[in-house]
Amino acid sequence: MKIRKRLLATLCMAVAVLTAGAVKVSSPSRTLTLTTKGEALTVCYRRQPVIEMPAVGFEGMSATPRWRFRRVVDDRYEMLAGKRLQCSNKGREYVAQLADGLTMVMRLYDDGIAFRYEFANLHGGPLPVERTAYRIAEGTRRWMQQWSDAYEGFFPLSTTSKVKAERSFSPVTKDAEGNNLRWGYPALTEPSDGLFALITEANVERRQSASCLYNDGDLYRVVPDTNPLTPSGEWHTPWRVVIIGHLADVVASTLVTDVSEPCQLADTGWIKPGVVSWVYWAYNHGSNDYGIICQYVDMAARLHLPYVLIDAEWDQMKDGKTVEDAVAYAKSVGVKPMIWYNSSVGWVDGAPTPKYRLNKPEDREKEMAWCERIGVAGVKIDFFSGDTQANMDYCLDLLECAARHHLLVNFHGATIPRGWQRTWPNLLSTEGVYGAEWYNNVPTFTRRAASHNATLPFTRNVIGPMDYTPCAFSDSQHPHITTHGHELALTVLFESGLQHLADRPESFYAQPQQVQDFLGRLPAAWDDTRLVGGYPGEWAVMARRSGDTWYVAGINGTDEARNLPMTLPFDTRGRHIQLFADGDPWSVTTPAQCPSEVACPPRGGFVMVVTQ
Repeated sequence: MKIRKRLLATLCMAVAVLTAGAVKVSSPSRTLTLTTKGEALTVCYRRQPVIEMPAVGFEGMSATPRWRFRRVVDDRYEMLAGKRLQCSNKGREYVAQLADGLTMVMRLYDDGIAFRYEFANLHGGPLPVERTAYRIAEGTRRWMQQWSDAYEGFFPLSTTSKVKAERSFSPVTKDAEGNNLRWGYPALTEPSDGLFALITEANVERRQSASCLYNDGDLYRVVPDTNPLTPSGEWHTPWRVVIIGHLADVVASTLVTDVSEPCQLADTGWIKPGVVSWVYWAYNHGSNDYGIICQYVDMAARLHLPYVLIDAEWDQMKDGKTVEDAVAYAKSVGVKPMIWYNSSVGWVDGAPTPKYRLNKPEDREKEMAWCERIGVAGVKIDFFSGDTQANMDYCLDLLECAARHHLLVNFHGATIPRGWQRTWPNLLSTEGVYGAEWYNNVPTFTRRAASHNATLPFTRNVIGPMDYTPCAFSDSQHPHITTHGHELALTVLFESGLQHLADRPESFYAQPQQVQDFLGRLPAAWDDTRLVGGYPGEWAVMARRSGDTWYVAGINGTDEARNLPMTLPFDTRGRHIQLFADGDPWSVTTPAQCPSEVACPPRGGFVMVVTQ
């Protein structure tokens, strides 16, 4: 009883001090602290400044946040797909009254911060203009993607805000000198050696648009996309999120789903992550040829892959066949078919079909009911047009309708994951990445792919599933110069609840039987994920666990040979090891013990499977 009284007294004193205007609050283990000085906020990791926000709130107001402790956040949840099955959401939540009817909610976690603004009495006018800005000082190393509506760009290393705008399918925002001014999430910075901060966003809900960053020199402002709504009463922003720590902390973080709404489905037993055979990469074309579709169905059956994707143009099938014939054939050999749709809000004119089947609620309901009736397992929906409130609501409408008809979803040409994969777990993957599809489009990808691949584990893939479409052993329209070991490693290094394999059937059949068997056993969801080591753009080694089996994958992102260290987070003694490494073109061995390092040629890679 005395201990309880002392704890209660201590808590009351802490609340009283905060209410009186204390400037420092902390995460549960005090790893992170937040200091307020005037309007500016500074976040420190073990006393080392990491993030500075010179301004918060909204235009037309000026306030010093005075934090009041509100509650301990402590809950656990499960993810059906992703980097970890069991997730822990543990933090401390503070609030500050910024103005009449405006509250700033701040959560401090040991691996980052999340904050949002909550309005209590809006009066129906346009939404106010947000002032939140992050300062990224000149000279700070950063890996940032120039914004495009499909988030298909590189994350090149830079130390300055003055980066020339690159050509994009989306309009480029640049200054008079041609420097890019608009940036997509996530944005990775290294404010001091070995200490990183990843800026992103989470839990976009209905009536909200997603945001991005616009910079003016070293200030990067949070700017929501178009939202024409004029809400009355209560309304809040999405969570602004910064993941903080060493690279292993950033990679392991589940902060994006931690702050997102819990699962909305009562029954999730029908949701099964898996590997997919995929026709588009080899042909740079859709799926209007029944014979070719059957080849990819047969590949899925032969390699024991659970899914096949029937891509665009299936409504224009040749030779008197229909998509229902293709669906029936896939089902007859035990492969679950998915089919493609044009969202018909982005690229429409000149774009592939089918179009305009999902836009109206009644059409969407009819189409997805038909998919469920004929045995389609999921839908890939492509070509969205950015982060506007209308597009965000449309995506949520699609997820809800698809769930009602037991359909998995893969968003392509779309925004990045912002936590919807927790709320609607039928969303198993999202493109939002400059992936292997680009070997079809431009020669640029060939030279930059290896370094880009070694950046994605620390940037885009941290925040959610990524349909990069890996594992190309042969060439598409433009060649690749990564090795076989590198390509195989991507299937483990990159997390996606639907892992589409890019290459053609004959290329997979030409690989050693051990490689084919590996693909047939490859998980698409993980019980645990640990970064073994790496550095953005240079190299990455990742360990992922499925049941009792560990998969360790590493790639060399440089043009020089290097040895990748194998300091693993688990004991390999007494276990069976199978190592897929580069040779001529393969070296598949079963070493008696785990090697201390793996030699990788330029742009090389490896996979090691460790079983009981």
